[in-house]
Amino acid sequence: MKEFKSIQRILSHTRKAIEEYNMIEDGDRIAVGVSGGKDSLTLLCALARMRVFLKQKFTLVAITIDMGFEGSDFSEISRLCEELEVEYHIIPTQIYEIIFNVRREKSPCSLCARMRRGALHDASKELGCNKIALGHHFDDVVETFMLNLFFEGRIGCFRPVTYLSIKDLTMIRPLIYTSEKEILSFATRESLPIYKAPCPADGNTERAKMKAFLEPFEREHPGLYHRILGAIQRGEVDGFHPDYIDQAEKLRRKNSSN
Repeated sequence: MKEFKSIQRILSHTRKAIEEYNMIEDGDRIAVGVSGGKDSLTLLCALARMRVFLKQKFTLVAITIDMGFEGSDFSEISRLCEELEVEYHIIPTQIYEIIFNVRREKSPCSLCARMRRGALHDASKELGCNKIALGHHFDDVVETFMLNLFFEGRIGCFRPVTYLSIKDLTMIRPLIYTSEKEILSFATRESLPIYKAPCPADGNTERAKMKAFLEPFEREHPGLYHRILGAIQRGEVDGFHPDYIDQAEKLRRKNSSN
């Protein structure tokens, strides 16, 4: 199986999340949603390595939802999956055609996300999976919380673990303690085969605006993201719990001193 020289920090955070939230159990068949971005590819690599270290025995299935962009090429991702010894499936859809050409959505992100989730859920069930792993990371936790606060007036976030009773699927997010900076560093050092979909709405989303809004505050007040996560955990918002706060703060201080 493919080895990585710079994956240890990613594995440490991933293992912590898995163990704290009991994300993986013996016999799980886990679908990894692989969009081709740095987050999903890092998640795939981390879980592939975790098969060696975790006491739980589980299998992985990588799934890419092909939205129908012209010229999409997932051959490099397929090659990575072979090196990782992970089963890989590409699911063709007409999501792009429906959203941009048929419906001509002015704000397409929400509908696109729902359609991609639906396709991923259906494919996971067809392939015999009982869980789906998604690549949401530490920064996503904080930014999602702030988006809900700013635009919906509510205290909320996605859950580390979510059971979908309608589909009988459990969603897990093993990268919730891994920062985007760490993911970017790993993906760059290991030259992961990042696929960037030519989406017309890319970079013009409320999430991108929230990230841009928070970044100067993080620079001026280092640790802001960790303090927001701490508030989420202390408030036990949507399934988060406070067990990791002390470790997260210690890690932040260690990184700041390096």
